[in-house]
Amino acid sequence: MLSNFAAVNLSTMPSLERGEVRAHRVPLITATADSFRGYGRLAPDFARDRVTIVTWPQPGWRPVVPGTGNEGGIVQDSFVMERRGEIQHAVNRAVGRSYITGWFTDPAVASENRQPTDTSRIYTHEANYHPDGGQIFSPRDGAAFVALLAKPGDDVAPEDFVGFYCDGSFGIHIDPGVWHQPVFPLGSTAVFDDKQGRVHACIAVDFVTEFGCYLEVPLLPGLSEA
Repeated sequence: MLSNFAAVNLSTMPSLERGEVRAHRVPLITATADSFRGYGRLAPDFARDRVTIVTWPQPGWRPVVPGTGNEGGIVQDSFVMERRGEIQHAVNRAVGRSYITGWFTDPAVASENRQPTDTSRIYTHEANYHPDGGQIFSPRDGAAFVALLAKPGDDVAPEDFVGFYCDGSFGIHIDPGVWHQPVFPLGSTAVFDDKQGRVHACIAVDFVTEFGCYLEVPLLPGLSEA
């Protein structure tokens, strides 16, 4: 079953070509230890890198009982990214979810039965964050990818998002509270080792409903407006 945190009907997305919605192009920068600060950290060794876990927020004056939040452990498996025609799919085997994470043409007319003519950028309609834990994505086979991220805060806007180009020689740890999508590979198929909290909450933003736009994410260095 396909999931999307914004709970929109993915078969009736508004059209860019008909002017029903606009595209907001995000800047693309190269991920380095310095540029990634505030979003997380680079994770060069998946086996040894640890996921940051945060105790569930305390709603009142009574404390959270230790061990009853997301301290219950880490789940580890894989994230499979697969381009099916003009549509980007992702399967999170760690939590048993499948997603459509983007489109390589106008989402209103995108088809799995037609090959894309332009894979230098992708359109996406949502992002989410985990308030109680981080997440590590580590590419297998040196697959290059782009991570779409924004710093913590519920008053997030399209202008807050940045694409980080990663050349495939390292993974990334996304900090708790950082807005993200499953990462976008540059190739048609890629597998990522995935590590996150066994219990994790998700808070989502729907760009189409809230801001009347898709985020247009550049996938190739040198094509950004940044």
